[in-house]
Amino acid sequence: MIRAEAAAHFDAAFRDRLQELLRWRRDVRHFRRDPVDPELIGYLLDLACLAPSVGHSQPWRFVLVDSPAARAAVRANFLACNEAALAAYEGERAELYARLKLAGLDEAPVHLAVFCDHDTRSGLGLGRRTMPEMLPYSVVTAVHTLWLAARAHGLGLGWVSILDPARLRADLDVPPAWQLVAYLCLGYPEAEHDRPELERVGWQQVDPAARAVLRR
Repeated sequence: MIRAEAAAHFDAAFRDRLQELLRWRRDVRHFRRDPVDPELIGYLLDLACLAPSVGHSQPWRFVLVDSPAARAAVRANFLACNEAALAAYEGERAELYARLKLAGLDEAPVHLAVFCDHDTRSGLGLGRRTMPEMLPYSVVTAVHTLWLAARAHGLGLGWVSILDPARLRADLDVPPAWQLVAYLCLGYPEAEHDRPELERVGWQQVDPAARAVLRR
């Protein structure tokens, strides 16, 4: 049960720890197979639901993918999409891509699909008439909140984007108004790092332009 205090105070020590948490939150692809307590998963989802959402719409919908058949369908989806993605690269870049481990589907004990419910009536449309994409953006905030909460409990999270969303929605038999936002692998990481794996393996270094701030 999450308890709200009447007032909150965050001191310098907390702020330092928060910076540390942000730095050590990584996209994990290498998992141990140790099971994760279902009560912990439930608690983390409670924390994810504290994320902000446009008009307080709370459009996130969670699907725990447990059955061998559903996981096999997800894996087949990934393999097909990954093969197509590899074909888009040439030369040394293709060779490097082929060596990358881009998902922990086989090892992660927890698979979680996160959808945006475009039919949600919560929020009564507030704040999204001009920017309807704010609904899936809200779901992204829930994913990021879950990511940080999981890391704080020693868990790693990997976001798998090399998937056909329509095929996955059909395989998981969810309502047609649900848009896939994230397919997540969750579990205890084999190793912990404070630098992104794609940076460590030479795929992409930190881009200074990502920190640029314009003034108008």
